[in-house]
Amino acid sequence: MVLFLLERLSPLPVDRAWRLLTDWSRHADVVPLTRVTVRTPPPTGEGTVFVARSGVGPLAFDDSMEVTLWQPPEAGAPGKCRLVKRGSFVTGWAEIEVHPYGDGASRTVWREDLRVRWLPGPFDRPLAWTARRMFGRAMDGLLGDDGRRTD
Repeated sequence: MVLFLLERLSPLPVDRAWRLLTDWSRHADVVPLTRVTVRTPPPTGEGTVFVARSGVGPLAFDDSMEVTLWQPPEAGAPGKCRLVKRGSFVTGWAEIEVHPYGDGASRTVWREDLRVRWLPGPFDRPLAWTARRMFGRAMDGLLGDDGRRTD
């Protein structure tokens, strides 16, 4: 099990950062060797299901996720969503929060509990390093490289 937290500051307003981070199909644009299929009709909300298929050929796997909390930002309040990973290989959860920051900017917090079935405990540290790097790059790409690291 790997638990990590990433933060980014962005000059983007909260609602724009929220839309970019929760456009599930766009995640395929920033995660190598991945395609995303949204399995439920729009708009996104609690109950939305999507699958990220990562890898090549027989080494590919599905990361199935369901949105279990959906609170878009409004009236100065932060936005928050929670995803539960329901795959047969990757499980856990992720939370994305987008907060107002300064004068019209935003601060994003991404928390994730990542579990890979059949992966022995000694691999937790390399998995954590890889996950932080991969999800950090994804955040940067989704925010248009405007995100500044705070972790």
